[in-house]
Amino acid sequence: MLHAEIPLRSPIKPVKRNINGVLLLDKPYGISSNKAVQIAKRVFSAAKCGHTGTLDPMATGLLPLCLGEATKFSSVLLGANKTYKATLRLGFLSTTGDAEGEITQLATNAGNPTLSQCEQVLQRFIGKIMQVPPMYSALKHQGKPLYVYARNGKNIERPAREITIHAIQTQSLIDNELQLDIHCGTGTYIRTLAEDIGSALGCGGAYLTQLQRTAIDRFDLSQAKTLSALDAMNADEQDACLLPIDYLLQEFPAVVLDELAALHIVQGKIVASPSDIHYMSEGNTVRVYGRQQQFLGLGEITSEQKIAAKRMLANSQLLKAAE
Repeated sequence: MLHAEIPLRSPIKPVKRNINGVLLLDKPYGISSNKAVQIAKRVFSAAKCGHTGTLDPMATGLLPLCLGEATKFSSVLLGANKTYKATLRLGFLSTTGDAEGEITQLATNAGNPTLSQCEQVLQRFIGKIMQVPPMYSALKHQGKPLYVYARNGKNIERPAREITIHAIQTQSLIDNELQLDIHCGTGTYIRTLAEDIGSALGCGGAYLTQLQRTAIDRFDLSQAKTLSALDAMNADEQDACLLPIDYLLQEFPAVVLDELAALHIVQGKIVASPSDIHYMSEGNTVRVYGRQQQFLGLGEITSEQKIAAKRMLANSQLLKAAE
């Protein structure tokens, strides 16, 4: 597979914009998530840009990016459920678990499994299972990522961790190429899952030849834009691709404050809950809006049923109006 062609047309602009929003990016093959961030930052001339969770360079698909004030909420999707389309090559192992590593063919007498055998074995992986993280991962050991040790030929003992596999669907089986749709919880390493599935099928193991992330939480790949598509747009068309910041936060209930309460919470003061808000448990998070449906940030319910600022936007317009 060819590496991604990075758009060259967009030059680095001298003036950075304080632009805010969420970009659903369809990351191409062959670039890191951090590289994708830098390209998007240049395309939008954004002062700030960050991602909501990495995709390996060999992986493609959905990578939500946060621009400007949206970066304050980039951690929201770290614990979200994700869906992948994965292609496994059975009967082989890779030093990295994917096509980027050194590939070794395994000597087995099992032959290629049937589709029925695959579907039967895959049922063992549904639900809560234990998984040992791969050496080629960013998990830390004594302050260093595990992949640093792996590149130096060292193997570090890693404890197994509980993960959740919500569903696995078989899409195709052609010879020893098995394509799956995997819906999983946070912390799942699809490369390790591929190896374990290959082993359970009697093939000795497997590695990923392709991996595409197709969904995160309620965000779907069909909503995403490619770098090439963005590069072909003018500035107004590019800006129209950005989702509002609060689009990330729809899981939290909304609270609308009056003008004075909105000013106070932006200043960091605790404010009374609106009279139309029903009882909420202490510690609950809420989306906070001003009267004009201006998103102010996230608040937290106190023991007295008031709202404390949790993570607020830099609402300079409200503050200036009070001066």
